[in-house]
Amino acid sequence: MNHEALRAQLLAWYDAQARDLAWRVGPTDGRAGVRQAPYRVWLSEVMLQQTTVPHATPYFLKFTARWPTVSALAAEDDGEVMAAWAGLGYYARARNLLACARAVANDHGGVFPDTEEGLRALPGLGPYTAAAVAAIAFDRPTNVVDGNVERVMSRLFAVEAPLPDAKPELKRLAETLVRDERPGDWAQALMDLGATICKPKSPLCDRCPVAVDCAALATGAPETYPRRTAKAVRPHRHGVAYVLTRGDQIALVRRPPKGLLGGMLALPTSDWRPAPFSEEEARSAAPADAPWRHVGEVEHGFTHFTLTLKLYRAEGEAEAEADGVIWSPRRDLDGLPSVFLKAARAALTNLL
Repeated sequence: MNHEALRAQLLAWYDAQARDLAWRVGPTDGRAGVRQAPYRVWLSEVMLQQTTVPHATPYFLKFTARWPTVSALAAEDDGEVMAAWAGLGYYARARNLLACARAVANDHGGVFPDTEEGLRALPGLGPYTAAAVAAIAFDRPTNVVDGNVERVMSRLFAVEAPLPDAKPELKRLAETLVRDERPGDWAQALMDLGATICKPKSPLCDRCPVAVDCAALATGAPETYPRRTAKAVRPHRHGVAYVLTRGDQIALVRRPPKGLLGGMLALPTSDWRPAPFSEEEARSAAPADAPWRHVGEVEHGFTHFTLTLKLYRAEGEAEAEADGVIWSPRRDLDGLPSVFLKAARAALTNLL
């Protein structure tokens, strides 16, 4: 493999085929030295973790319209940011987002560090995000390796070691292709190649600008790379969610600041455990003395486990101050995390 020829082919393809993304400066401007604002690069990279471009884009546009600078985001109330994040999932990212924004605003005068090392020192920035911001916003020759790049490397070099054990080797191979020339465009070119051509299940090898160099294609089965170890079965948990209404209002609670969905508004729930809840257990865990009715259940999948929530619905009162209940208009349910939005909608529909 001729690394310089491969780089030239991929960059030429990127110049012609780069995706038009809300947070991106295109390759023409990039070649002219125009760089995207670090805040926008950082925000997009955090949002894109475990999320697709179509899903993340409206959130990015909403965030940057409401909070156009990192200092504006840093000054916002936690609850407002968490509510705006609802639906993107992986809510620890939103908490880390605020921690990082406040560190940049308070410790760096609202200006992001311009090196990978400086970015890594910020709270919540892992190796990938720091490398991506350094490359894309500051044109530093960093090694930006996400899932798309891992897949491209595994196929270009036909790496037989399965993921996740192969990660160090894939990162080393990606580093052999990093140069001082156009590092930001190079990082984005690799990302675009993985996202649009070198797809996980059906790679479009006939359209690939570097197919001639692909060792996996030469085997006749590029779709079998990267190799993977068998996934462990996710455990299943059970819980009860309570939909207590008072006219056009619904009772919500604020989850503890740490842990799953930490700091988010939610429906009151029981604990989540391996065994289902009996009728008696479900009623005894209810947040208020009310005429509870069982109105169905919903299923939800998290990264590390799946969940069945039994749904109980009642019209009644709860001691807001004593029990931490927050009465909220039903029309504001869209700010809930998806598991609770799903549960609330199902319970309200099933009874009415």
